[in-house]
Amino acid sequence: MTTLVIGGAGYIGSHVVRLLLEQDREVVVVDDLSTGLRERTAGAELIELDVTLPDAREKLAFHLRASGADSVIHFAAHKQVGESVEKPEMYWHDNVGGLANVLAACASAQVRDVVFSSSAAVYGVPDVDLVTEDLTPQPINPYGATKYVGEWMLADAERAHGMRTVGLRYFNVAGAGWPELADTAVMNLVPIVLDRLAQGKAPVVFGDDYDTPDGTCIRDYVHVLDLAEAHLAALDYLRGEDRPHRVFNVGTGTGSSVLEVIEAIARAKGIEITPEMGPRRAGDPARLICSADRIAQTLGWSAQHGLDEIVSSAVAARAES
Repeated sequence: MTTLVIGGAGYIGSHVVRLLLEQDREVVVVDDLSTGLRERTAGAELIELDVTLPDAREKLAFHLRASGADSVIHFAAHKQVGESVEKPEMYWHDNVGGLANVLAACASAQVRDVVFSSSAAVYGVPDVDLVTEDLTPQPINPYGATKYVGEWMLADAERAHGMRTVGLRYFNVAGAGWPELADTAVMNLVPIVLDRLAQGKAPVVFGDDYDTPDGTCIRDYVHVLDLAEAHLAALDYLRGEDRPHRVFNVGTGTGSSVLEVIEAIARAKGIEITPEMGPRRAGDPARLICSADRIAQTLGWSAQHGLDEIVSSAVAARAES
């Protein structure tokens, strides 16, 4: 069995590739290396290809047939909320168009199983403390909208071509399973705080007057290695006979506030951190915590790492970089 991992040179994708290789599964990586790193794909065949290009579907279909792939995990996408608001056309063209090419290639090569990298951004700003998959998605930015449309496309591909698909709705991903696979982008809270500290600056907290115990936003943080394990569980799920669900939340079911994350970073580094308080950012809900019941009950997956392990792995990885 061979799995084609699209975007496998990136942060999350490379963790999945590493786990697949450690389980002696055959892996082929497709990545245009615009943000991914070649060295992260060591041990797997790497095909440099931009899946958004017009001829990508024919090239992908060729590589699927040539490799004997029977499954695809699709990560490749733009994923910055702010950028999606500024450049919506790029997000619709590349995120949706790229997935369309992937699904067309799978149909042509008769590849049945597809795991799709979705996002909790599909939910928008839900007025609930615990987000379940039964909640109707209401994305509030083009990024979240492209992920939700991607889920529709998977359902359509199932009906049209008999594919079997799963969308994994990630919550806040952080940490490093291996130091060399650490998150090199400075877009999420943990790397942002670490980057500020490396510059000798205090981290900035956007809003300390929310209706939470310490006044700062609460989010569900999941270790990237746990998330990678969820992808392997999803592959196994697709190969089974009983598949009652197409989408799963991936998180811990518990929340940590911004100040709690900063305190965890201070513990991991053995220093004191005094953050600066800034104004709220538009669209930030006070709480966004994942219900992980469905994935636990159906896939047998649950997160194994807590906040301190997530943060300490990120701190250690940065120290080694």
